[in-house]
Amino acid sequence: MSKFSVLSKVRKEFISSFLSKGKRIDGREFLEYRPIEVEANVVETAEGSALVRLGTTQIIAGLKVDIVEPFPQEPNSAVLITNAELLPLASENFEPGPPDERTIEFARVVDRGIRSAELIDLSKYVIEEGSKVIGFFVDLYVLDYGGNLFDAGTLAAALALKTARMPKIENDELIRAEYTGSLDIDLKNLPTSTTFSKIDDNIILDPNADEEMASDVQLVVNVTDEHVVAMQKRGTGSFKKSEVLNMVDIAFEKRKKLIEYAKKV
Repeated sequence: MSKFSVLSKVRKEFISSFLSKGKRIDGREFLEYRPIEVEANVVETAEGSALVRLGTTQIIAGLKVDIVEPFPQEPNSAVLITNAELLPLASENFEPGPPDERTIEFARVVDRGIRSAELIDLSKYVIEEGSKVIGFFVDLYVLDYGGNLFDAGTLAAALALKTARMPKIENDELIRAEYTGSLDIDLKNLPTSTTFSKIDDNIILDPNADEEMASDVQLVVNVTDEHVVAMQKRGTGSFKKSEVLNMVDIAFEKRKKLIEYAKKV
């Protein structure tokens, strides 16, 4: 058994012993978020940007807009692409190089939440059907990893879009020095993500890095005001149907707090 495996096993036993007594290692309640801080327009060269701090996790989302060709299967739809980078300075477990499975999963889950929520009406940003559309490129940079990338990343990406300035289009070219206004985004469609971890028989919200390492299974629930728009199960464990339904209810309840941060910016 490797040194890393031994440390992981000891850490899980330590966390499990706390949970069995109704406590978490950082003193929070089982369904309590860590402190959240939000800043908008933190990258001057981006059309939209936001920094989200969730406990010790810090993520910056930046939006760039360009004129691109549409996807062949969607000639009358703008393009939305989400990329992510887990910077090595954020965690000793992140390595430089091509995106790994964790990076790809992170970007896809955030992207799916935005698309499924229909946060942007992509049909409104077609310049010339089949040849020229607006491309929205969301880049996520993890500056510090303290657990739960999904909730922080989804909020950062959504706020980067919500606060974005749309460059003027003239003669089928973008004029970045001039802006025509913001994107047409309704807060009721802004997705919020709530992540749950199950350790033994205990379900906790917003796991920190140690709790994620100890988790048997995780569930990420993305909701808008009225709908569950995406879900992602992670790990090899399982949830009961009653547990899933309860987590969905909690996700809608926690949305009320998360959406307040969107209103502030």
